[in-house]
Amino acid sequence: MEYEHQKITIIKFRKPLKKDINEELQWLGSSLGLFNLRDRDSSCFRIFIELVKSSRKKKPLSSDELAYKTELSRGTIIHHLNRLMGSGIVVNEKNKYILRVENLKVLVDEIEKDIKRTCSDLKEIAKNIDEELGL
Repeated sequence: MEYEHQKITIIKFRKPLKKDINEELQWLGSSLGLFNLRDRDSSCFRIFIELVKSSRKKKPLSSDELAYKTELSRGTIIHHLNRLMGSGIVVNEKNKYILRVENLKVLVDEIEKDIKRTCSDLKEIAKNIDEELGL
């Protein structure tokens, strides 16, 4: 899937020591730069969890459905959905939202491909600049 602008963020955190699904989901999202300290009520995490659940069922959710399920305002939902779409993790299908792929492993595989494509583009442009500058 190709995006005009996509912000890919990877943050290295220590993996959770104990096997706990909530800690692992929090770690995954934090490592992808989805959740930050400003998100005091864990609203993005709550939205992400609902999107993970809906993706398992292959059922996209509207912003109103997400607002109802998370008990967050529609404005908060839209703000976080825009961030999630900007990172390439969530897609909009007919005004409904779902993870870009069917599961989290495949999502990480797709992000890895995005990073490799971006690095390849960076190398190509850097080479062109070096040649132009005679370096």
